[in-house]
Amino acid sequence: MEERHREILQRNRTSVVKDLDPSNIYDHLLEKGVFTQDMIDEIKSSGTRRDQARQLLRDLETRGSRAFPLFLLCLEETGHHSLVELLQAGAPPVHLQPVKPNQAIHPVLQPLPVLSPMDVVKQKKDNTPVYPIQRPSTAPSPSPEREPIMPRPPARTRRDSIQSYKMDAAPCGHCLIINNVEFEPQSNLSNRKGSNIDCEKLERRFKALNFIVEVKTNQKHSQIKRELSALSKKDHSQYDCCVVIILSHGTDVSHNRFPGAVYGVDGHYVAVQNITNYLNGQHCPSLQGKPKLFFIQACGGDEKDTGFEVSPDEVKPSFGEKDDQTDAIPMSSSSDSLSMSDEPDARATLPTPSDILVSYSTFPGYVSWRDAQAGTWYVETLDRILEENVATVDLVTMLMMVNNEVSQNSAKGLYKQMPGSFNFLRKRLYFQNQA
Repeated sequence: MEERHREILQRNRTSVVKDLDPSNIYDHLLEKGVFTQDMIDEIKSSGTRRDQARQLLRDLETRGSRAFPLFLLCLEETGHHSLVELLQAGAPPVHLQPVKPNQAIHPVLQPLPVLSPMDVVKQKKDNTPVYPIQRPSTAPSPSPEREPIMPRPPARTRRDSIQSYKMDAAPCGHCLIINNVEFEPQSNLSNRKGSNIDCEKLERRFKALNFIVEVKTNQKHSQIKRELSALSKKDHSQYDCCVVIILSHGTDVSHNRFPGAVYGVDGHYVAVQNITNYLNGQHCPSLQGKPKLFFIQACGGDEKDTGFEVSPDEVKPSFGEKDDQTDAIPMSSSSDSLSMSDEPDARATLPTPSDILVSYSTFPGYVSWRDAQAGTWYVETLDRILEENVATVDLVTMLMMVNNEVSQNSAKGLYKQMPGSFNFLRKRLYFQNQA
């Protein structure tokens, strides 16, 4: 960036941070090649709206001579006219040569077709192909300029019901497992003995549930992002669900949606809310309206829960082994940590993610216990509950059963653990039972 433009940004930094809404400008900056998707993800993880605006300005100064005029153009396009006038005041006018934007494809998102109950009955009776019936939707209609939407071939019509998700595709979907066991010395993180046991159980379990399972071991934080990005670029149109499982060390960070973060083997973390973003309806259109499940076996912090006394009839105590370990890392305090406090406007512009469930091995802020020989409490219990109940019980109910059983364990006769979920599913979810 030219020095005169850098001085303008620095002179007006306070006003820009105060008035800029970064969420409105990200797509424009990406389209014009000012930032890459990874850079935008990093800016989003900075914390509150103001924190994101500050980081955006810092990064902007490193993006070459065209960054400033392109930034002004993006501000103009997104209605930040007062900021454009402020940054142009007293500065020579800037002129842009035509440039082709990044060839990023922004698919048009259309609501998933849903059949009415009468159509399903008729289809079963006649055993003839039925095209989806378009239902009224709050989603924006296509503009007249777009090509008319032709009905899809009836190879596999989705049959979601009001009560439960469609889960009969063969295979059901992709399942990505990140298993971080051996951490680099400079990370100051211990190796996670017993994690391979968890990984083998979950790989076997989700294959039995008819998922295409891919396991990635000892991934740095950049590799975790790369794998998630590759998963988001797959065509999921013929599948019904997508699963991401991460087994690693974790920490507590401030958040806007989903708490916590998981570490790569290099000691750098990826926030859970960024992990979920890769598969949301905006970034992965072929998963729109389909359940996206995230299972996080990592500590939510470094606090140990000693529990509270209850009547002996309330619980059946279960004691862990002597070599119980935790996946805890103290809450990050480095310069790239997320802000510790959210402002009201940091939440007001965030849409609620739909069809996403994040299951945590422990309550945010607390440690998660792992046995070096048997694996983690959470995975061991989850695997068994799935095996025993998947044929008849929905996922959310099974996760409550996991919560109940894990909560009755005690590490070293003293410490407790409480799993939990952030549930934005719209329907009940029943896995396929291949047993």
